[in-house]
Amino acid sequence: MATSTVRVKVPVSVDASRCIASKGCTVCVDVCPLDVLVIDKVKGVALMQYDECWYCTPCEVDCPTDAVSVEIPYLIK
Repeated sequence: MATSTVRVKVPVSVDASRCIASKGCTVCVDVCPLDVLVIDKVKGVALMQYDECWYCTPCEVDCPTDAVSVEIPYLIK
């Protein structure tokens, strides 16, 4: 039986090659009003723990390395 992987699109994505959470940065986590972002202790990068994003963008704006990207749905723009 073949297994398939389903990728779920979340509004906040983090470029792991730019994220410096492994060096102690927690800016995106700290500025998120809903606490939806966490630091993955194993990978040392930020990620969304659940999709409750308000698209408010402080995580994207305040990220010192531009690693965080918020994709705002077309209907909200």
